[in-house]
Amino acid sequence: MAVRNTAAPPTPWSRSLAEPDIHQTAYVHSSCNLIGDVHLGQNVIIAPGTSIRADEGTPFSIGENTNIQDGVVIHGLEQGRVIGDDGKEYSVWIGKSASITHMALIHGPAYVGESCFIGFRSTVFNARVGAGCIVMMHALIQDVEIPPGKYVASGSIITTQQQADRLPDVQAQDQQFAHHVVGINQALRTGYRCAEDLKCIAPIRDEINLSGAKSYTSIVVDELERSSEVASKLGAETVEHVRYLLNQGYKIGTEHVDQRRFRTGSWQSCQPIEPRSLGEAISALESCLTDHSGEYVRLFGIDNGRKRVLETIIQRPDGVVASTSGFKAPAAGSYRSYNGNGNSNGNGAVASGSLSDETINQIRQLLANGYKIGTEHVNERRFRTGTWESCEPIETTSANAVVTALEECMVNHQGEYVRLIGIDSKAKRRILETIIQRPNGQVAVSSGSAKTAVASYSGGTATATSTRLSAEVVDQLRQLLTGGFKISVEHVDQRRFRTGTWASCGQIQATSEREAIAALEAIISEYAGEYVRLIGIDPAAKRRVLEAIIQRP
Repeated sequence: MAVRNTAAPPTPWSRSLAEPDIHQTAYVHSSCNLIGDVHLGQNVIIAPGTSIRADEGTPFSIGENTNIQDGVVIHGLEQGRVIGDDGKEYSVWIGKSASITHMALIHGPAYVGESCFIGFRSTVFNARVGAGCIVMMHALIQDVEIPPGKYVASGSIITTQQQADRLPDVQAQDQQFAHHVVGINQALRTGYRCAEDLKCIAPIRDEINLSGAKSYTSIVVDELERSSEVASKLGAETVEHVRYLLNQGYKIGTEHVDQRRFRTGSWQSCQPIEPRSLGEAISALESCLTDHSGEYVRLFGIDNGRKRVLETIIQRPDGVVASTSGFKAPAAGSYRSYNGNGNSNGNGAVASGSLSDETINQIRQLLANGYKIGTEHVNERRFRTGTWESCEPIETTSANAVVTALEECMVNHQGEYVRLIGIDSKAKRRILETIIQRPNGQVAVSSGSAKTAVASYSGGTATATSTRLSAEVVDQLRQLLTGGFKISVEHVDQRRFRTGTWASCGQIQATSEREAIAALEAIISEYAGEYVRLIGIDPAAKRRVLEAIIQRP
């Protein structure tokens, strides 16, 4: 492996002449430039055309299993350092199992944590990106510290700590995608090292010649077809799904549930699968499908931390699902990381035929914050007195199951009001009540014409009137005020709405419901033609309990 690496040049701030330290298991392409005190850990792969230059800011550390892809530039200022995970000072620290993708720029002082994904052409400068973060394409992160496990959308500009603190959490499908990228690049590292070793590459060339010069693709297709003959009930994509889980070292689990319990998410485990081969795994899966024909069956992987990965339904009551939601083609909708849609029908994503995006986002926020979810319904006559009745209890933390239960309540009570409730089980109080269905159809939370909101209290009935706000918004304001929550408002224009770059209008300091309504109406007037959203903040836990868009362009 002929690598272009040189010592750091003597400068007024350093005369160390330090050279790169490359672990013997790492792979560095010959077209790369490594200069100065750069430490590459075990199994690092540096793709063609990268520049890693520790001649001004120094030293750099790149952790084991990390991949640095084509055209990446890593440099640092002479002034400024970050503290690495080993407690020492660095100009640039990149943790283990990170992915710095094509044309990204990491400019020190900069810290990129373990298992981070930095997307194409994104820039990190004078910043810390916590472990497990996903930063998508063309993003700028500067002068901030992003907490671990946060998601930065494509095109985002994160230059204030307030913006960094408001970022959403990474979803399971994003973590799976980032892990998949690391696995792919480790396979590439092994392949490149093999290609440079005659002893390794010669047997492969001989095998290709003996097989009639079959391509790699045709070999894989033949193998899949042979597997499908054995597994007559499983589609080729499911077989590939199982093969991937086994190759990545995951254990395999299966669960089943009948149609009635599917709505509540009460899944039961099939017999444990402990295969020694792909054939044994397929045989065990077919046995589960046969034993539970007419039911839902789902397949999932289990990592060393006993967490589930790549969960997908492989049988429905009306027959076997031949496709695993685009498992072999993440860009087609299996991962939010590429399609930008958190509500797709891919693995682990939430889909709904009747609930709005705002309602699904509220469900996600409630579950992520550890709150329980309930539903209530009332007919038009009793709505005026606030005599709501509960739907079936929802005892699940799965967003899919919650959506299903909500939709079932709405179907069972067509022609009535239905509302979603967020419950803080520790404090034994409600933190959110929002109407999701009205007798004339589904509610879309937005600004509207003059309406009167009526809500029942222990002391009687109170009313509040607004010329700019809908009844639902007035109701939400009332709930926030009575719950002791702080109220804030944010706005964003149409261009920045796509990147989620909201700007704060500040907190509403109101001592009464009418003052809060007046302040909110003034903000809506000031930012006419923009999106405006209402924020509820729990001052004790310092977290948001409500985000609701109340005006659209």
